[in-house]
Amino acid sequence: MPGVVVCGAMGRMGRMILSVLKENPYGLTLAGAVEAPGHPLLSQDAFEAAGLGRAGVSVTDGFAESIANADVSIDFTGAELSVRHAEAAAAAGKPMVIGSTGLSAEQSGRIHGAARKVAIVQSPNMSVGVNLMFKVVADVARVLGEEYDVEIVETHHRFKKDAPSGTAVKLADVVAEALGRDMGQVGVYGRRGMVGERPKREIGVFAVRAGDVVGEHTVVFGGIGERFEITHRAHSRETFARGAVRAAAWVLGKPPGVYDMAAVLGE
Repeated sequence: MPGVVVCGAMGRMGRMILSVLKENPYGLTLAGAVEAPGHPLLSQDAFEAAGLGRAGVSVTDGFAESIANADVSIDFTGAELSVRHAEAAAAAGKPMVIGSTGLSAEQSGRIHGAARKVAIVQSPNMSVGVNLMFKVVADVARVLGEEYDVEIVETHHRFKKDAPSGTAVKLADVVAEALGRDMGQVGVYGRRGMVGERPKREIGVFAVRAGDVVGEHTVVFGGIGERFEITHRAHSRETFARGAVRAAAWVLGKPPGVYDMAAVLGE
């Protein structure tokens, strides 16, 4: 069976991905578990450290060595580390799945550079439901047109580092494209004070951070006399983990390039 390296294996998402791999729903097996140098769980069995039994695969801090003996990697570690792992995966000729968000333009460019050598699935959200939401909000925006105001509100746990979320940014970009707008010109990220009447073409994006919320995204289409809302709520990180493992199985054998979850889902 093809082997997967899980980067950030002892983090919240990493442990959930290990749990999915243990079920083996897509014919993949754990081949490597990578953590940061100095992590307290280095050298321990990955499944045992995650409370999942025994894998026979130790947690290590060597991604290059791990990917050399595997077929594909899944990375939710963080923007800069994901980029470095992508470059190492490209050097090894191995495809990759990246779920990290908050990437700068320079970091995105480096991932696209790595994707000239290998296939990379990159998505701010691996959930099947959220990726359906991207399609639905675009369709709704085109139907409702210019007469409806668009506001996007996202809520995540207090530990999330980037704001707004990558999913909210993607939702805003999808809506803006459907309406023929540029988020660089119409995007608003928070309001305060006497801001005046809302410009007609404005698209608002707002981030809420509270407790242990896994992820919630709402796109509001507000018209005169009515409001239409589309909401996705993630109840568990398992939905992201299953999507990531599905993407890892799909990307095997694909030509070099950057793919999104829409490609994985066959849209």
